[in-house]
Amino acid sequence: MRRTTILLADDHTMISAGLRKLLEPEYEVVGCVEDGRALVKNALDLKPDVVLVDIGMPLLNGLDAGRELKKLMPRIKLIFLTMNPDPDIASEAFRIGASGYLLKHSKEEELLKAIHVALRGTSYATPRIRHAMEESFIRNPSALGRPKELSGRQREVLQMLAEGRSMKEIAYILDISRRTVRFHKYRVMDELGIKTDAELVQYAIKHALISPI
Repeated sequence: MRRTTILLADDHTMISAGLRKLLEPEYEVVGCVEDGRALVKNALDLKPDVVLVDIGMPLLNGLDAGRELKKLMPRIKLIFLTMNPDPDIASEAFRIGASGYLLKHSKEEELLKAIHVALRGTSYATPRIRHAMEESFIRNPSALGRPKELSGRQREVLQMLAEGRSMKEIAYILDISRRTVRFHKYRVMDELGIKTDAELVQYAIKHALISPI
């Protein structure tokens, strides 16, 4: 009987090693990746049933990587395992098609439960997150924290700038010109009403494009 396959995406190798040890008695862990761009590439190659993904990863954050994956592989199950307890970020995760959202201090049994629930075609949120999402909706049902819409390329450039990468490095990674990187940077700053690089970083942290250090 074919075992369910899982791809791990976390830039902390010790966490991935622990997850592999936990999961391998029941599932086949087909790989571990450390950034969002590698996640998309490896998921397309390996075609896992489930992806366990962190939010704060370099090059392409977990939300944007997950958003891209759900477009390319609609049936894939995304379970976010993160330190980020923001209910608005959790709401965005489910909006893009997540099957689960757990915090990294959740018990091992809860993660296994979330995987079982996802494979049955439903979704799971750790109780703390579920209650926070409900309270957020009750307070303001018309505003679920969706940030101003940027294009996928704008979000990629914004994230890498906030990570401290140079325009030359970003241009190389994305295979575009430095002039195009510069165009995206100042277009984003204009659209968001941002004046400084420090404000760019603050925006990226607030919207989980990068993790606070």
